Amino acid sequence: MRIADPTQTTVVNEIRLMLDELPLDGAQVLELGCGKADKTRTLAESGRPRGILALEVDTIQHARNLQVTDLPTVAFRHGGAEAIPAADASVDIVLMFKSLHHVPQEMMDQALGEIARVLRPGGLAWISEPVYAGDLNEVTTLYHDEKIVREAAFAAIRRAVDAGLLTLERQLFFLTRSHFDDFTQFEARMIQVTHSDHRLSPELYERVRQRFADFQTPAGVTFYPPQRVDLLKKPA
Repeated sequence: MRIADPTQTTVVNEIRLMLDELPLDGAQVLELGCGKADKTRTLAESGRPRGILALEVDTIQHARNLQVTDLPTVAFRHGGAEAIPAADASVDIVLMFKSLHHVPQEMMDQALGEIARVLRPGGLAWISEPVYAGDLNEVTTLYHDEKIVREAAFAAIRRAVDAGLLTLERQLFFLTRSHFDDFTQFEARMIQVTHSDHRLSPELYERVRQRFADFQTPAGVTFYPPQRVDLLKKPA
């Protein structure tokens, strides 16, 4: 298993890649860390899964998700990966988009154990994580360095595979596109988030703004952050 592939150059939309790669037709899906439920909506509106259980640990965002009334196949629940409110062997596919590294480090092994518990034999887990590299990472690391937690998340996945809880089907490496019209938009999406309390001093705020400005063009700023997907399978 590799934590990164520096040769990756292909730019893809992860949700489209996931739709192409996973056997979603008629599946019971669990999404861990659904955030604003953008991917949840795309998946539900595809009409392919039988049902989706979407969990979010951020109480503010979860309250907003509960206001969604036009996705009848989606059930929003408050909870984290380390204690999944689902029965044993009740899920065909688990999705975890860039959120394993947000699980407290001491609970990452427990989270992988929970994923294995709720998956049916032969079920799949799509665990995507941002690779610690790229221009966007240079900007965000100034105020929120995730090197240690991303490495810890990868180590937890390796331990789960080594222990036989889950088997590695394959790894996928690619770039995604992240566009910002200006720094105001970057601040709203990347700094003023409800799941983390980023309190920047005036000096640090200016450093971040200036580093962002280094990439500014008349059309805004487009980053291509590298990503990794570990596609795991529950042993039959």
